[in-house]
Amino acid sequence: MHRYDEATDELARAVFGYALDRVRMDPPPLDGTRSDRELAAAAGPTVTPHGIGGLAALRIFTDVLAPATLSQDHPRNLSFVPTAPTEAAVLFDLVVGASSIFGGSWLEGAGAVHAENEALRWLADLAGFPARSGGTFVSGGSAGNLSGLVTARHTARRLRAGPAPQRWTIAASGGVHSSVRAAALVMDVDVVAVPVDERGRLTGAALGARLDVLSPDERDGLFAVVATGGTTNVGVVDDLAGVAEVCGEWGLWFHVDAAYGGAALVAPSARWRFAGIERADSFVIDPHKWLFAPYDCAALLYRNPELALATHTQHAEYLDVLHDGQDGHASAHARGDPSEPPNPSDLAFHLTRRVRGLPFWFSLATHGTDAYRDAVETTLATARGAVRLVDRRPYLELVIEPELSVVVVRRLGWAPSDYHEWSRSLLARGIAFCAPTTLHGETVIRLCIVNPRTTPDDLALIFDSMA
Repeated sequence: MHRYDEATDELARAVFGYALDRVRMDPPPLDGTRSDRELAAAAGPTVTPHGIGGLAALRIFTDVLAPATLSQDHPRNLSFVPTAPTEAAVLFDLVVGASSIFGGSWLEGAGAVHAENEALRWLADLAGFPARSGGTFVSGGSAGNLSGLVTARHTARRLRAGPAPQRWTIAASGGVHSSVRAAALVMDVDVVAVPVDERGRLTGAALGARLDVLSPDERDGLFAVVATGGTTNVGVVDDLAGVAEVCGEWGLWFHVDAAYGGAALVAPSARWRFAGIERADSFVIDPHKWLFAPYDCAALLYRNPELALATHTQHAEYLDVLHDGQDGHASAHARGDPSEPPNPSDLAFHLTRRVRGLPFWFSLATHGTDAYRDAVETTLATARGAVRLVDRRPYLELVIEPELSVVVVRRLGWAPSDYHEWSRSLLARGIAFCAPTTLHGETVIRLCIVNPRTTPDDLALIFDSMA
């Protein structure tokens, strides 16, 4: 299998050709979805004892499988949180795959880790984190939130003078991302729900009031508060400064899930909404959401990475070389120089890791941070412009004024079934992918704009189709 011959050369040219053709598409095809039964019939058996050959497998992917996947970078794919990687990031992802880099340690991946840390430093600086801060790239916000909260609990356990509480507890709003509740389930900790204001924000005042009425057991086990820097459903930013103040008073770890919205830190028009994030103990931003990186790429940053090291560093005989430094192979940090960055694998629950931050770094290095600022501002302007488009259509109503790039719209007179039928029809015709959501029990349309190629004309086309 492992040889480069004429057949491999032919396959390489075909694969690179497909990749280049896909990158050149502007816009890419929206494509659609098919059932497993339909795909099995169209593709036939693909994993066989003797193989079907690379060119045949590529044809099946090109003709059958790829058209049954939605292009997340289509400018009218506005459901969930799509993505819009730059051409530079996509192309460099090919380089990462071809380079077979292990990104867990400085011993094995020093050059790649250095580049990743350059990108992480930019994100930390956007949030106002100190020079000693640091972090790592993980697969997504779910992994980042879990790792950050595990660090928070471990730190609370180490600092605790008395016996362990009956139950460990975190506090979060009802609008917090589902991954935070999933992390609590994995960690077997309880979640204290804090009421939100009329816009769905967690505020410092509401948090303080809720903590004041905790039971003795809840208060004894409380170790962290999770705030959101851009809720996924409607894109509002919590009162981060107020929450930070309460966390300081109570001595609680302050974690900010900014997986979607944190990209707006780069935009001067929106940066003010995140006042207080500089006081967080940890935060998450997903470059694969709104910072134009390919999947999967999430940045987890710590104010004090030493606390994460104490939590996540794995120990085994074969890993001693990375930590004890007796033969000179350990990182400078492991050899006792805290000014040097640690191994990325020691900062989250992972060990094996792809250098998933490299395509993001390459795109930043290629285009410059000013281009990123301008691209995010473009999407914010498009979202603000959607308000005027809605106002001109008497059958539509804006549900909430957008803070970031999520636009939530009500179609007057529609039942939930009307929204879903409209969404299916739009996708079936290859026009757009706009999945409905619910807000306070009401079905509405939610458009998440993270692609600078999404224009007001795209939104007008979608709104007109609801007439």
